[in-house]
Amino acid sequence: MRSTSLFLFLMALLALCGCSNFFEPVESTGAPTEYEFNYWLLQHTYLFEEELTKLDPNGDSTQLLYDALDDRYTRYAPPSKSTSTSISINTSLKEGDVGMEYKLALGNAHPLITYRVYPNGPAGKAHIPRYANIVSINGIELTGEDAYNTYRSVLDTCSEVELVIYKNEIQKTYKLTKETVYAPTIFLDTLYGTTFITISEFKLNTADLENGTLGELKSYLDSTQNETKPRVINVLNNPGGHVSQCVGAADQFVSEGMLSAYSWRTFTPDGGYANPSQAIYAVKGDAGEKGKFAILANGGSASCAEIFTAAVSQLSDTPIIGSTTYGKGIGQTNYKTVDNGLAIITNLLFKTPNGTVYHKKGLKPNYPCDSEDFYKCAINALQTHFGSGALSKKGRPAYDESQLVNIEEPKGLGGAIVQQEDLAISK
Repeated sequence: MRSTSLFLFLMALLALCGCSNFFEPVESTGAPTEYEFNYWLLQHTYLFEEELTKLDPNGDSTQLLYDALDDRYTRYAPPSKSTSTSISINTSLKEGDVGMEYKLALGNAHPLITYRVYPNGPAGKAHIPRYANIVSINGIELTGEDAYNTYRSVLDTCSEVELVIYKNEIQKTYKLTKETVYAPTIFLDTLYGTTFITISEFKLNTADLENGTLGELKSYLDSTQNETKPRVINVLNNPGGHVSQCVGAADQFVSEGMLSAYSWRTFTPDGGYANPSQAIYAVKGDAGEKGKFAILANGGSASCAEIFTAAVSQLSDTPIIGSTTYGKGIGQTNYKTVDNGLAIITNLLFKTPNGTVYHKKGLKPNYPCDSEDFYKCAINALQTHFGSGALSKKGRPAYDESQLVNIEEPKGLGGAIVQQEDLAISK
């Protein structure tokens, strides 16, 4: 695989990584196997060079090749799973769903709660209310700690579902047909008289199919640009997403300065590798620059969520409330492989605007929260930072969220994802 013809083939192929079309090699190039291609790619892009000696140049299992590395974010999706993996990384798409998120209110006769209802999904179109108890699905009553598992097993196997919903002493039946739904990633809540802007992930395609999370956020900020009361940007347990999205989101709140800096390990035209660097700067004139904000984060706020948090907190009067963030200051680039697999390789290292490397350290809050109720802690911190007169009159939340138990499956590895073409565009 060291021949000139093979090397030229690899260069041509890698030049097109991230695109949907490839040049077809002619017979004389001696096209590499899937294993050879991935071995070469890791040797030239993987960030932690000291681990490369673990890779066997003569192996035959691409999966074992990746398993030999310590970094869990560097991974390989075979051709049979590359499309679904790409969809999961890039979009908030939920295939065959009614468009809701759930939590448990243990102690209730029917503990399964409609926590989020997506406006563009079947449940939203049917006007199913938020914070309602799901009494039954297709005639099966939902009780006890197994309520969610029972609900999920019926939902996963039936295209048509009948839900009995109970709220405010009113019980109503809804008949829904499952659809493919793009979930929103921006959610708005009014808690204790204060607006919480929850960013669940940073995705390229969401309820805003064209502009993703950034489009959802910008739409909200543009519509509330005259708001003077402090608001909370909630990135609790946000696992990350695409760098273009989280940096663009940070720019909405920052008028000037370097939002993020990163270096990456990549291949060069002569067959070697290099470590170029990149800085991304804010552009003045976005609606969020006029407002007062704080960021609520915790140990589940990682990667792209940390890029966002560092940029906004260090370049504006926006304190961090909560607990120390996860500490994932590395990022991945996606490459399509010879056999149409997907290589996701850690090759980027990020720094905050003030030049700090936060990998394995995290970002420390300005206002630590020792209490489990991060929302009440956020309100107290807002009063301290902006003054009690700056807040709206306190009001009771629609539901006591501290009584709700998370039951949804983890969102995956998240990350700070960069497409191969994004590196060239951002230079």
